[in-house]
Amino acid sequence: MIINIKNDEGELVYDVTKIDDAERKTNAGISVSKIGTLNVLVEALTYASQGHQANLEAILNDSPEALVKGEENEEESSSEDS
Repeated sequence: MIINIKNDEGELVYDVTKIDDAERKTNAGISVSKIGTLNVLVEALTYASQGHQANLEAILNDSPEALVKGEENEEESSSEDS
């Protein structure tokens, strides 16, 4: 299994299957698996978050009474006109 590691010094390429120590090879495989799972979770959470944000934006766009910025501007204009 080829692994690319990017850091400040550049990109390093490793072949996990070439690790001599069986315990280290196993630990490397476990770490790769965990990282893969976490990356899938991050992607799923990002997708879910974007969906909820789009839903909230749709609700707010359909609720002009909830708009605060417009009300503040109207109150400031009314005060300046007086």
